[in-house]
Amino acid sequence: MHRLIIVFVMMATSLLSKAQTASWQKLVTESYAGKQDDITFVDRNTGWYVNGYGRIYHTTDGGKSWTKQLEQKGSFFRTVVFLDEKVGFVGTVGTDYFPNVTDTIPLYGTQDGGKTWKPVAYKGPYVKGLCAFDVVKEQYINHGKIDYKTHIYGVGRVGSPANIMISHDGGTTWTSRSMQADCKMLFDIKMLDKNTGFACAATSEDITQSHALILKTTDGGTTWKKVYTSNRPYETTWKVAFPSEKVGYVTIQSYNPDPNVKQQRIAKTVDGGETWTEMNLVEDAGAREFGIGFIDENHGFVGTMSSGFETLDGGQTWQKIDMGRACNKIRIYRDADKKVYGYAIGVNVFKWE
Repeated sequence: MHRLIIVFVMMATSLLSKAQTASWQKLVTESYAGKQDDITFVDRNTGWYVNGYGRIYHTTDGGKSWTKQLEQKGSFFRTVVFLDEKVGFVGTVGTDYFPNVTDTIPLYGTQDGGKTWKPVAYKGPYVKGLCAFDVVKEQYINHGKIDYKTHIYGVGRVGSPANIMISHDGGTTWTSRSMQADCKMLFDIKMLDKNTGFACAATSEDITQSHALILKTTDGGTTWKKVYTSNRPYETTWKVAFPSEKVGYVTIQSYNPDPNVKQQRIAKTVDGGETWTEMNLVEDAGAREFGIGFIDENHGFVGTMSSGFETLDGGQTWQKIDMGRACNKIRIYRDADKKVYGYAIGVNVFKWE
């Protein structure tokens, strides 16, 4: 019995040691004046990131070097997703929000790894802009063999209106649906499976009247129910992370102009998103929250306007760390051997290993 306890302690110590040796390291990328919004990888080495200059960058060496694949003036690329090394999609934020943005096409696709991009057709109401994608791969039996159906979900946008775009065939066909009856702004989406998922939203397009809002669907995005609403104005949600089916986290943004309103908060669920509890991040009016990502139920990160924050105890306590300014998207991945790596993007691009 004592021997088993010793072995367990040694294993736990080894895992903790490995976690402690990993850290966020800034990668060398082209300078950008503000917050860059999204980054995605299909394996440890192959990835893409996008920004508001209408630029798409590609790496095949884990971020050591980057190639600019596209610069499309007038486009503000807000979100990017790749299904494999060839097939990918980017969403634009749309017009009438940021200056010098003229591109009214919400969705572009590539079939050659980003060498060429084309507008993607869809059925349904016009989508003004997209802010986030999520992908679910559903296993099924195909002529006696295990295969996968790929479901893609996109939501937007900041500044209104609220819409969702869905593809159930790996991006071959898309449909859109208005979500204006459920919310007025949409920022992020996380689907646990093809039916159950969550959307980060806001109750009003007028930030002075807006409350942070989390929506849940159990029918693949057809209908949504409110599972969390903040009781303070000037607030929105922003990004979501679910390290397990039961435990999830959402960043809450405050735009309250009162300098005495300093407390920054996140929302946490431990029951699969049915109920949410607010937790304090930091008391700092300048630490507006953006991205969030978790390695497991307890170990995670939040990006803010001023810096990054790390927790090892499920959000009970946080320590300031360097993830650059305005870290907007944090992506945590695992190799086939379960080894963790990650990428994060804001003003700069960072890698976790």
